[in-house]
Amino acid sequence: MGDPGKERAAELFSVVGRTALVTGATSGIGAMAAAALAEAGAVVHIVARNAADCEETASKLPGAVALPADLSTRHGIAALADRVPGPLHILVNNAGTLRENPLGSFTEADWDDVMDLNLKAPFFLTQDLLPALRAGACPPAPATVIHVGSVGGLRVGPRQTYSYAASKAGLHQLTKSMARWLAAEHITVNAIAPGLFPSRMTPGDGEQVLAAVSASVPQGRTGRAEDIGGVVRFLASSAAAYITGAVIPIDGGLSL
Repeated sequence: MGDPGKERAAELFSVVGRTALVTGATSGIGAMAAAALAEAGAVVHIVARNAADCEETASKLPGAVALPADLSTRHGIAALADRVPGPLHILVNNAGTLRENPLGSFTEADWDDVMDLNLKAPFFLTQDLLPALRAGACPPAPATVIHVGSVGGLRVGPRQTYSYAASKAGLHQLTKSMARWLAAEHITVNAIAPGLFPSRMTPGDGEQVLAAVSASVPQGRTGRAEDIGGVVRFLASSAAAYITGAVIPIDGGLSL
């Protein structure tokens, strides 16, 4: 006979059978989040712009479904939402981009392209998916929205990524606003703020950057897949049902 305490704990932290959608899910933070949810038993919809990458990522994860989409336009966001079957229990808004230029040569496109994908897309995708999230929400097990912010939205970093920093700081505040107004509908909204993890947005001399940042991190290292996966699985489970509006740094103490 099983241990009732262990069974209750397993159920509390379970995401088995829950439906998730992860944007920007074919690389970096998004791929880490998607893998963690799929390996824990969630049915994960893999969203990214490149259809071949979506299919390849989905083929490697149990029960995953590829949903290629362009989230840089309002039309693309609405088109994706129309293809998502309800109910939806977990939405991870991770898709993002970055531009780096000195202040004097930072262009309007450098600003607008980043804001469109990093801040506008999470807002309108959440808005368009509200019916599906409402269908997946119930008091003991809320539906959950997880925005992927950044330590760059908490502190000024060493790179001139003006629109990226502003978009992530805005996303952190958007998290709190959404959490306030969706709480009564049994939908939690939280954000994670990763430090430096290996991703496509790591500069070309990525290994040198990772080594340099590791030296400045109190824990002495950069992030690993399990660092993202553990927090995402927690926030997506009933164990986090009473947590909403939080911005959780996953940075080894870099933002302290």
